[in-house]
Amino acid sequence: MIEVNNLHKSFTASKQKVKALDGLSFVAKDGEITGILGPNGAGKTTCLRTLYGLLKADEGSAVIDGINVSDRPLEARARLGIFPDKFGLYERLTAYEQIDYFASLHGLHGAAKKEAIEQVIKDLDMQELAHRKTQGFSQGQRMKVTLAQALVHQPKNFVLDEPTRGLDVMSTRVLRNYLAKFKAKGHCILFSSHVMQEVAALCDRVIIVANGKIAAEGTPQELCDLAGEAVLEDAFVKLIGSDEGVAA
Repeated sequence: MIEVNNLHKSFTASKQKVKALDGLSFVAKDGEITGILGPNGAGKTTCLRTLYGLLKADEGSAVIDGINVSDRPLEARARLGIFPDKFGLYERLTAYEQIDYFASLHGLHGAAKKEAIEQVIKDLDMQELAHRKTQGFSQGQRMKVTLAQALVHQPKNFVLDEPTRGLDVMSTRVLRNYLAKFKAKGHCILFSSHVMQEVAALCDRVIIVANGKIAAEGTPQELCDLAGEAVLEDAFVKLIGSDEGVAA
């Protein structure tokens, strides 16, 4: 489970103080897919980077399976699988070598590491890709390698930042199917997306963030009911109080 408690974070830009997070709080539960929606500049990325331990909040806490990220960052990170928005790979390495590298970063070694790598390759149907260099991989293939890197240490919680950006329809369907399988196994899945249809189809709960705080939260249907709209995109625009969020 992922808990965000009263997060505050400010930055200084052009000698002006900008408040990125303003008391943001929410819970992403095990066995559910929780989506984060918000216009550009709403604080979504700042929130995710605080969860990763890349940023330290000015106030409040991020907690993963009861572990405070600020107090015990390595333990918290070990319980987290991170799927970034860009599939950056070391193209001279094979897919297996990529996954092996990330397994080592998470402290796996010897027979346990080999077993974990082989298991994630099997789970993601990557046998044909495993021993090919990643240079020239399609976006769908790169997505699988990146997902394997995030899963090799078998974390309970996954955080995905715009996971389907740049993917074709078939690769997007593959990723959605994997997320549904992980949800069924009791994993906690938190992801940000700008694709309303994706959020409506996948998410058990949706967090709408605006100006660094919660604007609304609930199931996709509850948000539509709250806004008096039939479509999630229309509900989103009404709930954040601006037409600027449509393209964000």
